[in-house]
Amino acid sequence: MSKSLEGVLVKKAHSKMNYTSEQIQEFVKCADPNNGAIYFMDHFFNIQHPTKGKMIYHPFEYQKELINTYHNYRFSISLMPRQTGKSTSAAGYLLWYAMFKPDSTILIAAHKYSGAQEIMQRVRYAYELCPDHIRAGVTSYNKGSIEFDNGSRIVAQATTENTGRGMSITLLYCDEFAFVRPTIAKEFWTSISPTLSTGGKAIITSTPNSDEDQFALIWKQANKTEDEFGNETELGINGFRAYRSYWRDHPDRDDKWAEEERGRIGEERFRREMDCEFIINDETLINATTLVDMEGIEPTYKTGQVRWYKDPQPGRVYVVALDPSLGTGGDPAAIQVFEANTTTQIAEWKHNKTPIPTQIRILNDIVKSIYDKTQDGTSIYYSIENNTIGEAALISLAEFGEDNFPGMMLSEPKSAGSGRRFRKGFNTTNKSKISACAKLKNLVETKKMVVNSKSLISEFKTFVAHGTSYAAKIGETDDLVMATVLAVRMMQVLQNYHAELNTQIADFGDEVIEPMPFIMF
Repeated sequence: MSKSLEGVLVKKAHSKMNYTSEQIQEFVKCADPNNGAIYFMDHFFNIQHPTKGKMIYHPFEYQKELINTYHNYRFSISLMPRQTGKSTSAAGYLLWYAMFKPDSTILIAAHKYSGAQEIMQRVRYAYELCPDHIRAGVTSYNKGSIEFDNGSRIVAQATTENTGRGMSITLLYCDEFAFVRPTIAKEFWTSISPTLSTGGKAIITSTPNSDEDQFALIWKQANKTEDEFGNETELGINGFRAYRSYWRDHPDRDDKWAEEERGRIGEERFRREMDCEFIINDETLINATTLVDMEGIEPTYKTGQVRWYKDPQPGRVYVVALDPSLGTGGDPAAIQVFEANTTTQIAEWKHNKTPIPTQIRILNDIVKSIYDKTQDGTSIYYSIENNTIGEAALISLAEFGEDNFPGMMLSEPKSAGSGRRFRKGFNTTNKSKISACAKLKNLVETKKMVVNSKSLISEFKTFVAHGTSYAAKIGETDDLVMATVLAVRMMQVLQNYHAELNTQIADFGDEVIEPMPFIMF
């Protein structure tokens, strides 16, 4: 025995010791390539129970299935409720793997560095309590890594775009992968995949978050288990083995426990964290349970980059809303087209490298397409968000000529006594944005608005509370949403000119809508 620099007891590297026959038998059982992991965890893996303190793990049956999934498949992904032992099971398996699979490089990647350290702490705790005749000696023992005298090492890091880059990884463990920022998770998975190409294993575990993040994508593909001939296979189309457990699998959880837990954390959180439904965790504008049921459809046809979901029809009112951008590759510009009579999305366009003059031409093309189908220019309204960049779009529109548009340019009414000069289009202030967002929320959650675009639904899922307003999460965009918000404002103005729109756009009289999750002063 020797002490590390941190004063904890470890086994000295390459130390010699005498074994009893019983100890040799125990070591052989732990080293069994088929059942050794389960035997090790059932006899020598100590954990810190929150109420019982130090104890041998003794995995439950569903946890044994989980560990066997880790062990028997090169790639595995596990969807599990909170507090069901997924991280603890992983810590035990990783420690066993490092000690009984020489020359292994094991990377623990968690959504936060504190999460990676928590798993490493469980590994360290178990190692320090493991008897010498079972555990390997160590050559380096730190908070973020352990190196064993058999050539194996365990490294813990936060998940970033560059985590693990350049490492030859034998076993990758991703903890709570659904909660890694989507842009980071995508870049991480892109960069880490080549390091596994030489035969490395990958274990991914998480409770669900969004249904469109990298974890959800891998999970969905892992559950597509039919080959090209329609035969059922063990692995998904991405080569992953999917494993799922349920809160009922835990022997200490029953209906009474579930009822009490729902009362403590609420129905929405229970469905996400215990029933493992892909309900978004953030404070989205649209209720998370509503977003779960929104799917969208494929476009019926396309004209250039414009996606059409429904043909315009005579006798209907149409609004075409442009949220412009510089077109330099940063924020995209977006156009939304709605049939106001039914608040149905019929078309959409979005691009980040289209210059403003071309955005105006595309706006004109869309308006003309509607006119060609309806032959009624008096029922087509178009407008532009005129903040900052929108001023340049208005100049471009003037140069293009409104006379070339078969529809009518719609602008927000000037408030009496406001003192502001009249400007064409719609100016977005915090007050007008909140008001329009509230109306949009109402229309979507009462199912008055039909959203056909999968891209718009994706943006809804990342359009979250920011202070007293809403915006896209860091790393995401909200241009399709903001074009939709402009379309809603246009329809509200048109209620004054088309009385038939009132029934569709007005709030339900007795319908209870969940309040917007922020306080207005």
